[in-house]
Amino acid sequence: MSAPLSVLDLSPISEGGTARQALRNSLDLARSAEAWGYKRYWVAEHHFVGVASSSPAVLVGLIAAATNTIRVGSAAVLLGNNTAAQVVEAFGTVEALYPGRIDLGIGRSGQRRVEALRAVAAGTPAPTESKRENVVRDGVVIPAPFDPTGLLTSPRLQASFEALAFPGAQAPDFEQQVDDIRSLLNGTYRTRDGIELHASPGENADVELWVFGSSAGPSAELAGRLGLPFGANYHVAPSSTLDAVEAYRTAFRPSDVLSEPYVVVSADVVAAEDDATARELASTFGHWTHSIRSGHGAIPYPDPATALPLSDADEAVVEDRLITQFVGSPSTVADRLDSLQKLTGADELVITGVTHRHEDRLRSYELLAKEWGLPALLAA
Repeated sequence: MSAPLSVLDLSPISEGGTARQALRNSLDLARSAEAWGYKRYWVAEHHFVGVASSSPAVLVGLIAAATNTIRVGSAAVLLGNNTAAQVVEAFGTVEALYPGRIDLGIGRSGQRRVEALRAVAAGTPAPTESKRENVVRDGVVIPAPFDPTGLLTSPRLQASFEALAFPGAQAPDFEQQVDDIRSLLNGTYRTRDGIELHASPGENADVELWVFGSSAGPSAELAGRLGLPFGANYHVAPSSTLDAVEAYRTAFRPSDVLSEPYVVVSADVVAAEDDATARELASTFGHWTHSIRSGHGAIPYPDPATALPLSDADEAVVEDRLITQFVGSPSTVADRLDSLQKLTGADELVITGVTHRHEDRLRSYELLAKEWGLPALLAA
């Protein structure tokens, strides 16, 4: 297994648990991931739900302080919720204390959802991909696409966006915000009136800038055109991952950052000593994903010992996520990850895994690291 593995952590809150414990679990997992040989430790941005990763810049700083060598970053800061200056100053602050270890991943999910909500409100939602069947390519499931129209009309989702923005505020164009971030980092930023502004900290910060995307849309094309590394979200949008990677590579132009494309692909993983145990640990993933898809927001991760089975109708809502979650023994999971890496040509894989018990999540990452042959374990 030649591709490096990294971690994407949502800081999940377990049923009966607290955000405080979830954050302490994240620090524990980060220290362990560093010891096991994972390359990076990334955190997500989510709000008003049963995960504790609502402030990625703060969490990145805490994890960097708790570790020594592993790269730490965001996957991703949502530019629809933050200005370019806020992002650069926050990550510049962390990088000033932990130089050479910080990744700044950015995404347009916040903007994309706001645009979609406006379209729905106006009665002109964006067309969805035509219905197709699930297919398997070289051992990798490419499922039929999920239609998010019902989710986008959720009053709760709309309320969360309103709470995250000033009344009447409109986020700038995504490409403009990315350009502003790059200008602030390299010291060439000018306002629309031509006034120089210099971020301190932030200017000349040694952060690695990433763009994340779920489809063959503006994010993939922009990352390629700017010669930046790109993250494709198989764990979020498995139906369009191959299209996103292809769009990025087609648009790629060499830059002072990269001479050739660099792609990381994400996957949902639960590994255990055997397939049956892993399936039991992952048995409430559908419940958790359904809470997101139904517009209620991610609930605290359910306990398999007490959760009732999903109905057939509820399971159908999350079928694409269930059949693309990699669950099983270390060899089972590693084989499926290897297939994903070969099909996508990923230079790196980033693993996200959620279980009800923290010790099971730790064990999952440990078993996979050993099976994959990460450097720390090979040296040991």
